[in-house]
Amino acid sequence: MRLRHIEVFQAVLQAGSVSGAARLLNVSQPNVSRVLNHAEQQLGFTLFDRTPQGLIVTPEGRRLMPEVEALFSHIQAIGELAEQLRQGEGQHVRIGSAHALGHSVMAPVLVDFRRQTPGGSVELVTGHFNTLSQDLLQYKMDFALAFGEQATQELVAESIYQANMVALLPKDAEVEGPVSLAWLCENDLLMLQQQDPLGQVLNRVLRENGLMPHSALFIKTYSVIADMVLAGGGVGVVDTFTARRYVDQLKIVPVVEALPFEVILLSRRDQPASQAALRLKQLIRRKLWELGEEKGGF
Repeated sequence: MRLRHIEVFQAVLQAGSVSGAARLLNVSQPNVSRVLNHAEQQLGFTLFDRTPQGLIVTPEGRRLMPEVEALFSHIQAIGELAEQLRQGEGQHVRIGSAHALGHSVMAPVLVDFRRQTPGGSVELVTGHFNTLSQDLLQYKMDFALAFGEQATQELVAESIYQANMVALLPKDAEVEGPVSLAWLCENDLLMLQQQDPLGQVLNRVLRENGLMPHSALFIKTYSVIADMVLAGGGVGVVDTFTARRYVDQLKIVPVVEALPFEVILLSRRDQPASQAALRLKQLIRRKLWELGEEKGGF
């Protein structure tokens, strides 16, 4: 018997008639009769006796009933499991994130994910771009959220957010409007490391404008730059996400020259995403859009 034959047999058993089975299956009565007749032809015996009182299951059909009921119980379990997987339940997702994005983006995203998918689990690791890329290549994580940089051919980089870096000044700084890179250099600009994704942008624009910062400090962690400004160590340039964390402690102003950065989702080309991972990516995009809408005066 084919699965369609078994489905019609079960529906007739449940409804007690061809017309009732057709309503259960949402098909026409002739369709049910045709499939039932075809099943009986293949089996070589009848499943129901056609009587004036209706259909009566034959002894052969009755022998099949326990196996058919067990099969449909299993099919129902498969359907329930498929729905759980669609909702992301029971799935474990491993995510990598740049440090700044882990604080500002992933923290609220994970709160939303846990609320929406109580059966799913997430492992979050923060790191720098090279570390995240290596972990992806070694199948240690499912995808990563990072600042835009050239990725290897084995990885797919999807751009999901673009903005310009902003300047961090002491709270009591007299400057109110946008500041130039020349002004920042004259006021002890704390430098990002040249190999850093944001550092590459900053150093390129400085070279294009013939500027040379006076500071001998090269810092990789963006929040450390903010803390240095807070401690009176100079001024800094960081992404909008890091800046937002210090909005009550530092003065945040635009930079005259464009210092563009982007946020990307990194994943392996040969590794399809699970439903839970797709849901997390959707939550990340939504959170980035919300934060972009909130950036206001940056």
